[in-house]
Amino acid sequence: MASSNVQSTVKRLGLSGVNKPKRTPNHKTKSHVVVASEGGKQKTIRFGQQGVTGDRKPTKRQASFKARHAKNIKKGKMSAAYWANKVKW
Repeated sequence: MASSNVQSTVKRLGLSGVNKPKRTPNHKTKSHVVVASEGGKQKTIRFGQQGVTGDRKPTKRQASFKARHAKNIKKGKMSAAYWANKVKW
């Protein structure tokens, strides 16, 4: 994507900037959206299950999520698991 395309996508989605996630309460299935940028590449990522909250305190549910998605979280900013881990958990 060219820089102007990224800026228009950010504006269209109502985001405050690149790598700045935002809640999407009116989306059918996903709870958040972010325009991720890493290494000169940009990507629009929708993540998180609508209506489900993460656990801020260490719980078995949180530990299971982190263990189940550890491989994808390590992929960095270009993966939905990274953003779900950062924002929801």
